[in-house]
Amino acid sequence: TSPEEFFKSGHTNNWAVLVDTSRFWFNYRHVANVLSIYRSCKRLGIPDSRIILMVADDMACNPRNPRPATVFNNANNQINVYGDDVEVDYRGYEVTVENFIRVLTGRLPPSTPRSKRLLSDEHSNVLVYMTGHGGDGFLKFQDAEEISNVELADAFEQMWQKRRYHEVFFMIDTCQAESMFQKFYSPNILAVASSKVGEDSLSHHVDPSIGVYVIDRYTYYALEFLETVTPGSKKTMGQFLEVCPKYQCISTVAKRTDLFRRDVNKVLLTDFFGSVRNVELLPDSIHLQNATLHTHSEDSSDVKSDKPLSYAQQFPMPV
Repeated sequence: TSPEEFFKSGHTNNWAVLVDTSRFWFNYRHVANVLSIYRSCKRLGIPDSRIILMVADDMACNPRNPRPATVFNNANNQINVYGDDVEVDYRGYEVTVENFIRVLTGRLPPSTPRSKRLLSDEHSNVLVYMTGHGGDGFLKFQDAEEISNVELADAFEQMWQKRRYHEVFFMIDTCQAESMFQKFYSPNILAVASSKVGEDSLSHHVDPSIGVYVIDRYTYYALEFLETVTPGSKKTMGQFLEVCPKYQCISTVAKRTDLFRRDVNKVLLTDFFGSVRNVELLPDSIHLQNATLHTHSEDSSDVKSDKPLSYAQQFPMPV
């Protein structure tokens, strides 16, 4: 097998930026949406260190939540998508248009920890998922500000110019979602939206025990598809783009493939939702030399101390 065929996707690492932009208890479903996608990404192999999770409100610890520390995406309460190991990188009022743009473009203050940075490169496939309340050409953040489709398109162009991605899959579940990718002009971007311009995206069902909708229609059916995918699956992006026909979504799912250079029917779903490492097994044994074996410094002596070694206290306490 030639290297070109073996690494036909052209990427070496995967990242995900998952954004919920809505506050307040009645927007519970938006938090459930983003945590459901987060759970799928982790299950398919993208580690927390490569997921930037932005959640605008804390539904798990909301006083109205009768089941504290849980978020469910189904009235049957089958899966707690909050889980025991969720790592939220930007929470509450940290979820702003400015911080989102800064994460994408890498223009963050020097003091920003690595866990809050998108450290992608020209070989990175990046999944960007957004959910919230939107309109024709904008998406609201926190009920206080909005990002326009032009600003979003320019952010992706900055990413391309700075070699911060190889390919991007942009997925958005909001009203009039198609308008958010209409202004894109950078190469290698594949996009899907839950509704066309002029259409609302609808919720799927209510959980009577908490009195609010728990998930949106498009994300519900997207997750139904993702739950059938395994890390070694051969399912394609072409199949995923057909998820949620109009009789299920009620809105019309829109997609944009003109900027994407590959045939979506030959692109594996795990190229964006997973982190599968290509490994080629060789029959030959490779003997590696220990480079540190003969590098004793002149100052070192062969005298061994009888004193046992121990770890220093990370935070020494005063005696």
